[in-house]
Amino acid sequence: MSTSEYRAELDPRVVRRFVMRLAAIVVVLIALFQAISIYVEDLWFQSVGYSAVYWYQLRAQGTTFLAFGVASGLLLWILFRLVTPSGGRPRGSLIRFGNEHITVPSSDSFRNFALPGATILGLLFGLAFSGDWNTYALFLNRPAPGGVLDPIFGQPLSFFFFTLPVMEALAGWFLTISLIGVAAAVVTAITDSTGKFKGVSIALGVLLLAISVETYVYRYSLILAGKSLITGVGYVDDHVILPGLWFVMAALVAGALIAFSNVRSGRVRNFVAALAMPLATFMVAGVLIPGYVATFVVRPNEFVKETPYIKNNIEFTRKAFGLDHVEEIPYVPRETNAVFDPVAHAPTIENIRLWDWRALQSTLRQIQEIRTYYDFRDVDIDRYTINGRSRQVMLSARELDRNKLPAGTLNWVNERLVYTHGYGATMNTVTDFTREGLPQFVLSNMPVQSTAPEIQLKRPEIYFGEITDWPVYVKTKQKEFNYPEGEAAGNYSAYEGSGGIRMGGFFRQLLLAWTVGDLTKVPFSEDITTDSELLMRRNIRERTRALAPFLAFDDDPYLVIGGDGAMYWLMDALTMSDRYPYARHVEMGRRPVNYIRNSVKAVVNAYDGTVSFYVFDPADPLIQAYQRMFPVLFKPASEMPEMLRPHVRYPEILFQAQAVMYSTYHVTNEQVFYNKEDLWTIAQQSRTQSGQRQSNVIEPFFSLMQFPSEKNAEFTAILPFTPASKNNMIGWMAARSDGEAYGTLRAYQFPKTRFIDGPLNVEARIDQDPQLSSQLTLWNQQGSTVIRGDLLVIPLEDTLLFAEPIYLQAEKSPMPELRLVVLITQDRLAFGPRFSDALTSLMAGQAGSVPGAGATATAPVIATTKQLIDQANQAFNDYRRLTSEGKLGDAGAKLEELKRVLEEMKK
Repeated sequence: MSTSEYRAELDPRVVRRFVMRLAAIVVVLIALFQAISIYVEDLWFQSVGYSAVYWYQLRAQGTTFLAFGVASGLLLWILFRLVTPSGGRPRGSLIRFGNEHITVPSSDSFRNFALPGATILGLLFGLAFSGDWNTYALFLNRPAPGGVLDPIFGQPLSFFFFTLPVMEALAGWFLTISLIGVAAAVVTAITDSTGKFKGVSIALGVLLLAISVETYVYRYSLILAGKSLITGVGYVDDHVILPGLWFVMAALVAGALIAFSNVRSGRVRNFVAALAMPLATFMVAGVLIPGYVATFVVRPNEFVKETPYIKNNIEFTRKAFGLDHVEEIPYVPRETNAVFDPVAHAPTIENIRLWDWRALQSTLRQIQEIRTYYDFRDVDIDRYTINGRSRQVMLSARELDRNKLPAGTLNWVNERLVYTHGYGATMNTVTDFTREGLPQFVLSNMPVQSTAPEIQLKRPEIYFGEITDWPVYVKTKQKEFNYPEGEAAGNYSAYEGSGGIRMGGFFRQLLLAWTVGDLTKVPFSEDITTDSELLMRRNIRERTRALAPFLAFDDDPYLVIGGDGAMYWLMDALTMSDRYPYARHVEMGRRPVNYIRNSVKAVVNAYDGTVSFYVFDPADPLIQAYQRMFPVLFKPASEMPEMLRPHVRYPEILFQAQAVMYSTYHVTNEQVFYNKEDLWTIAQQSRTQSGQRQSNVIEPFFSLMQFPSEKNAEFTAILPFTPASKNNMIGWMAARSDGEAYGTLRAYQFPKTRFIDGPLNVEARIDQDPQLSSQLTLWNQQGSTVIRGDLLVIPLEDTLLFAEPIYLQAEKSPMPELRLVVLITQDRLAFGPRFSDALTSLMAGQAGSVPGAGATATAPVIATTKQLIDQANQAFNDYRRLTSEGKLGDAGAKLEELKRVLEEMKK
């Protein structure tokens, strides 16, 4: 054997059988696991009443998989057969190891691999494209074309939203197929002893045709491309590049014909000609001529040449972001004697938000959590009728956080069966404080107590919320912990809703347990019965996205107390696209978009998890297509319950995006836009971060207020603007949320020839006030931290009122206390321990007073150990008494006092 020649040539029949068997095993395993997943998913969708939605998505994915899998496999098989010549013989040894020679398979062997190779690649193509089922489903369900036409191609908006994505996907698919064909042709050409390169000629021709198709589709993308001046087609694109691309496409087709004609001759010079012709055409029509025109024609006369295209950019950007319907009103603030009538503006003044949400959250965690395993993850702002008046309030849900359960109680039974839900919520007015500096509660404690007859919480259990991200089993033999009750073990309840998956028989329980990772627990649990239910996807964000993954949801869902006494989560759902012609893009998260609409409001019942989607913008073409795809999923806005409709609000994420675009596109004059003479930016304010004052962009703040010249208060979101790189105010924008005005924007534009204090200017005035500055410095040096709340900008007729609450937080107390309210107009600054004190001083033109500002500093009084022990005993006895009486809020305050005394005793 040492002198013999060893030929290693694979038997194609053996390889083909092995590949097919391996593929069959893989397919069977995938199908088995997929079947289990489909079964459980269907059970979950049935539990929320949207099984049809799941099966539509599944059918769309399956159809897309089959369509691209079959088409890809068939086209690749044809290509493989065409590019692999028959009857070829091996060229000889390619690798030699001593006396052993290894040869590659012959071209006939490659032909035998065409079918299994095409099959496997077809499956991969089907899997890759099935994930984009939404693109093709939107195309098939697109609304009738109409409305806006782009000024270059004359195509309707629906073409860019629905047709162009499909064209781009198909062009990319065809190009990928042709590249695989070229690779196969090159490999088989190595084994072809004839040297005619027949297969390479065919593959090259197909590739050039694919590039020509890609070029045709690419033309439309120019209208979406961002440039330094504008987005979309400019002068060079319109007059040079677009016409030149037709020549490039013609050259590509000609090159393809040359390649096809080279099948018989197989001459190398024909390959060169087929490639050189389109390449040379592209260099001339796509590079040299556009470069010349841009440098010597456009640049010396840029504004004149680009004016029509600047106009297109302004017009289409304003339409894409809904800025073409902004109500713009001139506003001239008073500079001197800037006072107002408090009585005439009582609805606004009594709803100025003095509670900073961060300070309130810290306070709630101390006096309303009651137990360590509860948490107030967020604070929401809304408006309710309280004692016959519309009041702005702050709400926070008391959710259960399993990660805060005591270490000794964190086991499977407690986590899955006992501690299943949070309980209740707090509500307080935004302006009012108790004498102790605590919130003036409307809803508080456990069981929930209400001070307003209009607001009663009858279903306080929270099974679905913002931090409930683990599955639980309900309707079991175990009692569910409801809330702590005095010195007893607690109050227990049983789930009465219908939002879960029935556990059923043994086999069904196995599948459900396997899905949620409880396979070693559920089959052996005596507490779970056939009538027990599994609650999964309890996080409201995960729940809504599972039902409508094609919508983008605002990251700030908010809680609503319904008139029926139940709690609901309201979530703003948006449709977005990056394909609105000529519109500038803005970053939304990590996604650039140039079209956004708040088309849907999602409502989730906090008790049973019922999800409803209400369409609030039926004119949006994207939501029109989704309504055709999922008619059972969407309801018209008119079907939203009347008790929830007054709590609908303008989404912050949309308002921020519109404000960013309005800062540039409030300008409609092409010359001003080109010269960048009137650029705005969202105003900034100073905040304390890591002990240092830093400037941050102001976030939208909601306010129940009267617009200038109007008497009724509205719930609005406000953002102030300043000129770019300056701090003076130039305007403010409001997003309206009430009644017929819902969804509209109003912008008040200030005179450009006058200086009007902006938020940073006002912050500087506070810092420079001698009495305020010295007192704040003193507080910061006495073992406390000064926390300055959000600076609010409130327009009162022709007067701008700035309000900033100032809190003081002791080092050993996590509970901030309101110490000062600062009110400022253009020519006045006043402050006081309460809003009424500051307002009185402001109207009188006086500075006001600071609590303790005139006191003489004395040495601190040190309590004896016995006194501290007495204080601790008294606080503990008061805590036990208040807890037994059910006054949990007051009991929490006594518990905090006990903690402070114990800390003092440690010194």
